[in-house]
Amino acid sequence: MAYDLIVIGTGPGGYVCAIRAAQLGMKVAVVEKRATHGGTCLNVGCIPSKALLHASEMFEEAGHSFAQMGIGVGTPKLDLAAMMKFKDEGVDGNVKGVDYLLKKNKIDSVHGIGKILAASKVEVKGADGKTQTLETKHIVIATGSDVARLKGIEIDGKRIVSSDHAIALDKVPGKLLVVGAGVIGLELGSVWRRLGAQVTVVEFLDRILPGLDNEVGRQSQRLLEKQGLAFRLGSKVTAVDSSGKSLKVSIEPAKNEKTGGAAETIEADVVLVAIGRVPYTEGLGLDEAGVTKDNRGRIVTDAHFATNVKGIYAIGDVIAGPMLAHKAEDEGVAVAEILAGQAGHVNYDVIPNVVYTFPEIASVGKTEEELKEAGTAYNAGKFPFTANGRAKANQQTDGFVKILADAKTDRVLGVHIVGADAGNMIAEAAVAMEFGASAEDIARTCHAHPTLPEAVKEAALAVAKRAIHM
Repeated sequence: MAYDLIVIGTGPGGYVCAIRAAQLGMKVAVVEKRATHGGTCLNVGCIPSKALLHASEMFEEAGHSFAQMGIGVGTPKLDLAAMMKFKDEGVDGNVKGVDYLLKKNKIDSVHGIGKILAASKVEVKGADGKTQTLETKHIVIATGSDVARLKGIEIDGKRIVSSDHAIALDKVPGKLLVVGAGVIGLELGSVWRRLGAQVTVVEFLDRILPGLDNEVGRQSQRLLEKQGLAFRLGSKVTAVDSSGKSLKVSIEPAKNEKTGGAAETIEADVVLVAIGRVPYTEGLGLDEAGVTKDNRGRIVTDAHFATNVKGIYAIGDVIAGPMLAHKAEDEGVAVAEILAGQAGHVNYDVIPNVVYTFPEIASVGKTEEELKEAGTAYNAGKFPFTANGRAKANQQTDGFVKILADAKTDRVLGVHIVGADAGNMIAEAAVAMEFGASAEDIARTCHAHPTLPEAVKEAALAVAKRAIHM
């Protein structure tokens, strides 16, 4: 059967692309190597990690905060197997939901490893070794990303693990060493710290959360240290000796000639390698098809997501840009609309980023450092949650909201939030920026009281140095 579109990969980018294309009247098939749809995000990434973050936060709150609110529950007892079941049920519900949506939209699902034979042909090798060839007018590659490996350190899935394994440990490690102070390392490090592990995070750079606003990174590090995470910044892991009962991790300064210092050894029960992700294009036949990749292994596309081979497109983690599920979703919608003759578009200046630690960290738009580097004159308005009524009542006063606005036009250029529920609050900022709002527009918008988003309004007022509650 010939299709209008075949999408390889059914993560957030792939399945959303397929659904939008089907809505626009195309005959669509998806090719998925896993037994279940949803890609890394739903199966071993976003969804299971957020379930564990939520459950571990509840465990922490029951053990440390309930008594302050007059709730006596005694010391909570961890049932890790039951917590993992809770996580798995969340995953199961989500992947079944995607399966339902594909069927609802009359999209054919083909399970197996896809390989591009030509711009109009995709070979699919099933688990039984049998192959079939599908014909199509267009191909969209949405195969996502894989965990980045640390040279010389082999991930065994038991004691030296990636994020895929760190969401499914069968016991709480006594000592967990996390390599990488990015989003994944901090989120999963937080989970296991709350459940009882002693967590040390080793980061090559001299700061956590590279790419985020510097002030946000510094404040977040202080808050995480108060919670018990230990940081070794400007350091690198050079080896892991797994021959003994405990792992012996060799660490040395990232730049000996600048920082000085000798190598040392730290013992750990589990090492989590969380140094980032890389595009997953293995076995796709891209070289044979003549599809161009850049020096980081990403598929090169134009503004319409087209590769250099006519009829082949790519979206999500396999192309340039932030490796975020919602970025891939928007690209999936855009390329489907482009193929249908519409004007699909993604605004890369307004893609929110959230770190689901506690408190959460969220941002959208430019950082102060980026504005300074570009020579853009700006005004900054900042408001702390210590001055927010709802935050005080909830005893959730850590963090702040910072709004950056163009000094001449007052247009909002960036918003950065550290605080409880920051991931939800950033949506207001993203909507405002999508409509080209000024800081005054946000400041003059009535916000319900008492709510945490009032801090967003106050930060907008602070841009003009007229915050009310500070």
